[in-house]
Amino acid sequence: MKDALVRQFSEAFGRPPQFIARAPGRIEFIGNHTDYNGGTVLGAAIDRGVSVALALRDDGVRRFGSDQRSQVVTLPADSLEKQQGPGSWVNYPLGVLAALPEFSLRAPAGFDYFATSDLPTGAGLSSSAAIELASGLVFLAATQQEPSRETLVKIGRHAENHFVGVPCGILDQGVSGFGQQDALVFIDCRGPRFDTVPLPSGAHFWIFNTHTKHALIDGLYAARHRECMEAASKLGVKLLADLTPAQLEPRLSELPEVVGKRARHIVEEIARVDASVAALRQGDLAGVGQLLTASHRSSQHLFENSTPELDFLVDTLTATPHVFGARLTGGGFGGAVMALTDEHFGSAQAEQVVAAYTKKYGTAPEVLHTRTGPGATLLS
Repeated sequence: MKDALVRQFSEAFGRPPQFIARAPGRIEFIGNHTDYNGGTVLGAAIDRGVSVALALRDDGVRRFGSDQRSQVVTLPADSLEKQQGPGSWVNYPLGVLAALPEFSLRAPAGFDYFATSDLPTGAGLSSSAAIELASGLVFLAATQQEPSRETLVKIGRHAENHFVGVPCGILDQGVSGFGQQDALVFIDCRGPRFDTVPLPSGAHFWIFNTHTKHALIDGLYAARHRECMEAASKLGVKLLADLTPAQLEPRLSELPEVVGKRARHIVEEIARVDASVAALRQGDLAGVGQLLTASHRSSQHLFENSTPELDFLVDTLTATPHVFGARLTGGGFGGAVMALTDEHFGSAQAEQVVAAYTKKYGTAPEVLHTRTGPGATLLS
């Protein structure tokens, strides 16, 4: 991967890069939309991600290239204007550049920049957080600055919230930043506080990407965010994480029906995260699987951020041998389903799921068998 990036960078810009970083995509294991509600969440950094290479320039020009786009985007170093159209992917590194001064850090001036990815697009694996953190690492290396890992994560979230315009919580950047092999990342978003939970041996992740619409910025994500904030306000708490299921239940009648459903999902989902941590520490993968499937049913019926395609995959997977549980992963409204399986679930079983989906919907989901991997790393 590193050698290929060096070659692509050299082909694009006629010289080798000085700095290279890589950050992983992530699986939202459990904790759907709990992060911006101040709750807890579990995620897994995976062994696929985004790599970024950079070389400094002294002429005040910034050039951005990507293996996902044929055109290089050229901008003056004194401009942080948000990009539209085919060049809009540049808003992620631009957002990081804009965020650096907010953390009393310097941004590099002119440079050549090239990004590559082996993450499937639109699968809810958070390529956005991966490019933000990999970009942050090369920008900071180029200016000889070494902030804490937590600061790097916060810079990525700031870029997403304030420049890209997605009101996400700390989940995506936190998992990409703090990931470890053979472990899940636990985040208490009120701190935020980061920890790791060992993943029992024999656990495997399978991602089924429907390639249906997954556009968080189109307003659906923001609408759920508003509904959750409305619920907290009407219930007199700062964030929904301040309530337990037992405290919420008798007060649901104070909320409009839809807002009450959103609140119930969040509060019960936070309880499922905590139960999942306990089950993981006991090595109870069957118990974890039941919690994963319950999480999906809550997304399906209460938070209403699932789709018929995702529901069909969960129904099919949970009826398949060697599957502990399944749920949508990521923001929802399309995208992908994650299945937690044992080592006996293989490509033959995955193909049976694909065949059932193809028969119903006419297109085949993309299948990805992945493992946990390390968090964002400066490679050179």
